[in-house]
Amino acid sequence: MTRLFLQSLLFTIIFTVLTGLVYPVVITGIAQIAFREKANGSLLEYKGRVIGSALLAQKFESPKYFQPRPSACDFSAVPSGASNLGPTSSALQSNVLSRAAAFCSANKLPANAIVPGDMVFTSGSGLDPHISPESALIQVPRIAAVRGVEKDKIKVLVEKHVESPQLGFLGEYRVNVLLLNMALDRL
Repeated sequence: MTRLFLQSLLFTIIFTVLTGLVYPVVITGIAQIAFREKANGSLLEYKGRVIGSALLAQKFESPKYFQPRPSACDFSAVPSGASNLGPTSSALQSNVLSRAAAFCSANKLPANAIVPGDMVFTSGSGLDPHISPESALIQVPRIAAVRGVEKDKIKVLVEKHVESPQLGFLGEYRVNVLLLNMALDRL
């Protein structure tokens, strides 16, 4: 019995050291060597200070910026997640209709305009940093008017920031809102 207890204790100590210390140190070392930027959060700097991560959405309320897709967690990384409202939910329908109306109003679109789905539905995490190129292009006239810049200049900027599907076939074409807004400020 004592021998079995000592073996169990020894294996517990060995695997605690292996999985609790050695494995995390090795994986962190590999990540720092092979994927340094991503391993450190893909942080973005503007004028010498960190303003966000290319991997997480941020709230942009000013009309002079491109707006991200809505967030079920109000852009907070701690309680991130979806709303869990299903297709028959009246709350979801109400949210979508109010977001569509707000988007149309902000962008001076007709009340019955078709709004891209990513501008009325939240993402699974509530922190998706991307919108569709269509959603970005719809916002160009508003931003051009507020900033006093030609629409074509902003449209070209959007087109430069369109990212292809990963590996050429995973996902869809998308635009990172934070990167686009940073480029917009440099324009």
